[in-house]
Amino acid sequence: MTTVVEPPVRSSLAVQPLQPTIGAEISGVDLREPLTPEVRDEIRATLLKYKVVFFRDQELTQEQHEAFARQFGPLYTHPGAARPDSGAAPAIHRIASEDFKKYEKAHVPQAGDDTWDPYHTDTSWRLVPTWGAVLRAVHLPEVGGDTIWVDAALAYQGLSDDVKARLEGQHVAHDYRAALHQSGHDYPVVAHPVVRVHRETGEKIAWVNFTQRPTILGLDRAESRELLTAVIDQYRKPANQVRFSWRPGSVAFWDNRATVHYAVRNYGTFPRLLERILIADETLYADL
Repeated sequence: MTTVVEPPVRSSLAVQPLQPTIGAEISGVDLREPLTPEVRDEIRATLLKYKVVFFRDQELTQEQHEAFARQFGPLYTHPGAARPDSGAAPAIHRIASEDFKKYEKAHVPQAGDDTWDPYHTDTSWRLVPTWGAVLRAVHLPEVGGDTIWVDAALAYQGLSDDVKARLEGQHVAHDYRAALHQSGHDYPVVAHPVVRVHRETGEKIAWVNFTQRPTILGLDRAESRELLTAVIDQYRKPANQVRFSWRPGSVAFWDNRATVHYAVRNYGTFPRLLERILIADETLYADL
């Protein structure tokens, strides 16, 4: 049974939902300052309810960005993140438009997979993926460059009963090795349940990373593709999405276990730059 976590009414935070189940803007807080336990817990409860939350007019330094994220758990340094000798905070990962070209070169689609839009979730290539992410605007085009988040629980609910039955108990492999090799790292291919249960809300979630050569184990290629296409068709539905237009000072904080997202690359050659910090899941498995 699904449990919806309601934010406690304890602080001056104002929460403005953007869609019924996904996306809310939070105001009434200065992210540059340490959060009280009450405000921190209210932000987390709002995040669990709406899956991604947004803050406006937050001019954060890298150190303030990192300090805000750390209040929600230990940080995870992605292999592609800045190294300590670069001058950036160690957990900061630059999400730069020029880096997409390197990624695309490493990730040549398999036959037929070029029709899949790059809906994805962060670090699904790890045995224990990161649970949260905080993304901050740094250098934005005048127009374009929105990000779309998908309510992966709504995506699951929209599947036919037949597809739900066929996906039950299935695992999907996520292969990130080519991109990792560019950073001098390696990691074995791992598989996660296609249908996951969010351990805090109890919602069933259709959870696939379409940028990492997904394949459902134990099925022939045609059947795997058929089922994965049913999933991405749900991701593509506007009713399952929230779309966020970035402005200077914007910050997005999302539950990586409950969403997938998609970066809209409609800004030409502009050197768009955002910076992301990932929040690790259970400390016991942080180094896996």
